Amino acid sequence: MTSQFVLTLSCPDRLGIVYAVSGFLTRRDANIEDSQQFSEHGSGRFFMRVEFRTEHARDELAVGFAEIAREYDMDWQLTDRAVKPRVLIMASKQGHCLNDLLYRFRIGALHGEAAAVVSNHPDWADLAASSGVPFHHLAVGPGGKPAQEQEVLDLIEAENIDVVVLARYMQILSPEFCAKLPGRIINIHHSFLPSFKGARPYHQAHARGVKLIGATCHYVTSDLDEGPIIDQEVARVDHAMTPEDFVSAGRDLESTCLARGLAAHLDQRILLNGHSTVVFR
Repeated sequence: MTSQFVLTLSCPDRLGIVYAVSGFLTRRDANIEDSQQFSEHGSGRFFMRVEFRTEHARDELAVGFAEIAREYDMDWQLTDRAVKPRVLIMASKQGHCLNDLLYRFRIGALHGEAAAVVSNHPDWADLAASSGVPFHHLAVGPGGKPAQEQEVLDLIEAENIDVVVLARYMQILSPEFCAKLPGRIINIHHSFLPSFKGARPYHQAHARGVKLIGATCHYVTSDLDEGPIIDQEVARVDHAMTPEDFVSAGRDLESTCLARGLAAHLDQRILLNGHSTVVFR
């Protein structure tokens, strides 16, 4: 019986990389179903994603490929598609992104498992329960953020969480928390031209008469809202729309953008490139 795998890699660009990878897979009787690659001339790095099927086991493949990886100085990952990544969703008072993700997991539109929901408010316990997902109300009291973040980290370890999604989670994560989960925290936030920060951003945008609103999905780093961008979505607005119309449109943009970014992560279609990303189709 064959199993499906995804191999992703990045390395200094040089001759023979594709030949070495495809030759390795051919010798393991692997059928390549999809292959994408990208050479960035500025950094001189090469990026590749290969989806294939073979009867060989993952551990056997990994041991054999490690020799090629050393030769070409690769950062690489080999993933068995039968193993679904476990996802922790964190939300606050706004539930549109949470609701959208839970629905997508329930119908199988996302290649992963919603393992738990964490919120600093109790509002979405019934929503999580309706999807059969455990809900954890972890409040942040005065001066209590370090203790609350440790509770989240303990939950991540106990539930074998692979990726954390901030679905409009309105708490700033500490640098220490972010450092423990590099490349494993995904966030969604509103993004405008010009940018509006703080309370009621859509109302600020309406007051300034903006013509374009949007959302940005990105990895979380200790630099607030400056992590590598995964996906973005925009919509045109006009003078006839009310602030509430802006908010409504923004909810749709945020939900769509976050789901698309998470899907790319779960499908191993994202490779980090310094402060940027390579996102394969």
